[in-house]
Amino acid sequence: MATRSVVISMRLPVESGDRLKRMATRHGWTASDASARLVEEGLRRAEFAFIDFRDSAAGRQAYVQGTTLAVWEVMLLVRSYKENVAAVARYLNWPEAKVQAAINYAKTFPGEIKMALTENASVDFEELKRMLPQAARFLSHRAKR
Repeated sequence: MATRSVVISMRLPVESGDRLKRMATRHGWTASDASARLVEEGLRRAEFAFIDFRDSAAGRQAYVQGTTLAVWEVMLLVRSYKENVAAVARYLNWPEAKVQAAINYAKTFPGEIKMALTENASVDFEELKRMLPQAARFLSHRAKR
């Protein structure tokens, strides 16, 4: 199914246009695609507290502002803590509002988050080791009484 779109023209200062073209080239996008993505990200930032966007090894992703965690990573924790926002906030040493912001974003864009979670689950240690040769396997051993 094709995504519906609308054409909106805009004027940019020459310097901004040059920066936009460099960003597009860096990502393999057209300038039009880059500007559409940036507008969408700006709208999402305005609509969701504590959400930002960054480049990562997996592409552009939604992150929780001021942290190193992508929204999908926070959702892994939320699920592991059985949706207990306060417990996740204590674990991360964050205000509950930041955890709730990730949940709010994930609820609005479930396909995006599901795709990231699926991608994460599909990578096993051997594949990770090929991508990150310095990766080491750590196993937790419960102390015997």
